[in-house]
Amino acid sequence: MLYQLLKNKEKKIAIIGLGYVGLPIALSFARHLSVIGFDINDKRIELMRNCIDPSNELVKDDFLGTDIHFTSSLEELKQASFFIVAVPTAVDAHNIPDLSALKLASSTLGKVIKKGDYIVFESTVYPGCTEEDCLPIIEQISGLKAGNDFKIGYSPERINPGDKVHTLENITKVVSGCDEEALQEIAAIYSIVVKAGIHKAASIKVAEAAKIIENSQRDLNIALMNELSIIFDRMDINTYEVLEAAATKWNFLPFTPGLVGGHCIGVDPYYLTYKAAKLGYTSKIIAAGRYINDNMGSYVAKKVIQHIIQYTSDVKAAKVLVMGATFKENVSDIRNSKVADVVNALKDYHLNVEVTDAFADSNSLKEEYGFPLIHNIAKNYDAVIIIVPHNPYKELDDKYFASITKNDALIADIKGIYRGKIKNRKYWSL
Repeated sequence: MLYQLLKNKEKKIAIIGLGYVGLPIALSFARHLSVIGFDINDKRIELMRNCIDPSNELVKDDFLGTDIHFTSSLEELKQASFFIVAVPTAVDAHNIPDLSALKLASSTLGKVIKKGDYIVFESTVYPGCTEEDCLPIIEQISGLKAGNDFKIGYSPERINPGDKVHTLENITKVVSGCDEEALQEIAAIYSIVVKAGIHKAASIKVAEAAKIIENSQRDLNIALMNELSIIFDRMDINTYEVLEAAATKWNFLPFTPGLVGGHCIGVDPYYLTYKAAKLGYTSKIIAAGRYINDNMGSYVAKKVIQHIIQYTSDVKAAKVLVMGATFKENVSDIRNSKVADVVNALKDYHLNVEVTDAFADSNSLKEEYGFPLIHNIAKNYDAVIIIVPHNPYKELDDKYFASITKNDALIADIKGIYRGKIKNRKYWSL
């Protein structure tokens, strides 16, 4: 069994793609097995060789005591026998799945695999992608046949950036394989690091679909909360007060309104609607949820602009401070951050917008979205929008916001963390 050969370190395991998903997986396995960490970005490889996580999720101690070799060399990658693919899967400007990284990884695999090897994809895809899009590339380049010469499987990643509780080791791992032998082998190998248990999916497509609906479900529930917040705002009802009352029922689900970005919830549903459309079905509910959530940035900006027009004589001279630029709280990840939607919508009205964040990198923001972070917060803002509730922001109070704003300023508290605390300025939340 490959499982035993890996355990004895007679064979190596390789993780392809060392981002937010791949690096934690690589280091977890490297505490038990001999691991090759492969990435095409040489700068990232050099950082990891020095025990630095380019994504700022892991610390030096997480690298210590591990048997791992970081490389961008195909020749060194050939030493592995079990490959895990954890490259990013995004959507393009038209919300069409972008499989370029996945296809490049498949091409790489075709150049390095040999008879008896295993390949497991963890990248989020639509059902059928592993077997219909990735496998043909691997077979064509390698000249090998899946099932006979090598085995293939799929195991959806469940890495949650910033979450130190729900880690790879302590959440159930869904696995699948191209046949029963592959399923059992893949399950055994993952059980080396996953202590919470293994769920063996009926097929690769089932495992792919499971990942997609996990995030589609969250997307739809948040979309419902966002739509309710729009309705309740017109009724002059505080959404969070409504949710607190409703939550007293035992089976009420605790979702809240907000901007939906990041590399999962704001992206994955488009993979499902894309595949459905290819099969002749146009999504109604999932597409509606995406429409609502994708437009919340402009809705927030509109509420702030309405206030500024009402209370400011010279709109073009108005200043707005946006607090938080990452896609969620307490992480540095700016991928698919919907904060950019708010900033761009405000700038469309020629407002002076400044952005601050406790975790994001200014240069990365400038490169990705066209705006940097400010170094010094001013004292004369017409509105402050707290979009991302980073922990340092939760310590701020009414006195602080009064000190950096004009008398008629609006404090737009998207996640409601200051509800009941702002007394000296206008207050609004979703």
